[in-house]
Amino acid sequence: MSPSSPSRSGARGPSPLDDLAEAVGGTPLVRLRRLFPDLDGDSPRLELYAKLEQLNPGGSTKDRPALAMLEDALASGRLAPGGTVVESSSGNLGMALARACAAHGVRFLCVVDSRINAPTAATIRALGGELEQVTQPDPETGDLLTARVKRVQQLLEEIPGAVNLHQYGNPANPAAHRDGTMREIAEALDHRVDALYAAVSTTGTIGGCAAYVRDHDMTTRLVAVDAEGSVLFGGTAGTRRLPGMGAGFVTDLSRQVQPDEVVRVDELACTAGARLLARREGILAGASTGGIVAALARTLPSLPDGSRVAMIVHDGGSPYLSTVYDDEWVGQQLGADADALDRARQDLLAASRGAEAPGGAA
Repeated sequence: MSPSSPSRSGARGPSPLDDLAEAVGGTPLVRLRRLFPDLDGDSPRLELYAKLEQLNPGGSTKDRPALAMLEDALASGRLAPGGTVVESSSGNLGMALARACAAHGVRFLCVVDSRINAPTAATIRALGGELEQVTQPDPETGDLLTARVKRVQQLLEEIPGAVNLHQYGNPANPAAHRDGTMREIAEALDHRVDALYAAVSTTGTIGGCAAYVRDHDMTTRLVAVDAEGSVLFGGTAGTRRLPGMGAGFVTDLSRQVQPDEVVRVDELACTAGARLLARREGILAGASTGGIVAALARTLPSLPDGSRVAMIVHDGGSPYLSTVYDDEWVGQQLGADADALDRARQDLLAASRGAEAPGGAA
């Protein structure tokens, strides 16, 4: 800290918490000024804010619904103390449930597929969770997520008293975002949020945000960022190599929400967006947040001057260091070398200015 910087040493720290669960939520909302050219200068065209959900105890926005669904199951008696939870996850919910189940003395069995990265799998195991990996897509649909869900049903029949929290249809999932995520964003911005960008998988996040917007008569435009290859909101099924965004079947929760706009992004755009956010704002985020950055770049020129926009940073980027942030993996899996990645980043910057050709370096 420089001599001219204000000292914070005299400030009183937060009061101690009785339980780690109390640390879920209340994540910072940070203004982004360097991500795109229009955000900087004496008279920026609009305001962009990022909700840093990676600062939840489990490192993602999934801490909110994981805790809400688990506590609801225990309070209702559907899950007995010391019982077993079996859930499908591409990663973040698995880590969040592993932590929550450990704190509540509940056994957790997480059904994953081959796309799970090594750090995520190791984290679930370290927290006491057990992994059941699906190695082949569902033969009828060719979808790994569908295969995971079917394996969950098999395990529920094999394990006495086991419970599935059904993240894809459990109302406690969107309720956690209605009462937490969107409420916090709205209150921080005096309930003036012109647009909100959120990635979708179960659609619990955007569904809960939509409920808050509706209940408080807000005019917020809700933009769902979905993966190419996802069937949500009328999408076409296809291969998805990055976890955490999109779905291979129409979830129950997605039938209850209709975003104002759906922007579909491919895996290279997600990778370029994540890297752009890291290099311009110092925020290391996961692939789905990279998709949001890409969607923002494409739609920024259409937003009215003076707009106040919020985006959700769904998780941190550390679990993606060996994939999205690794040039060798990107080259092998996405077929993009360093030059292609640089062009993709510059394309996003050009798109954010409404330009056809790539602009300045990232």
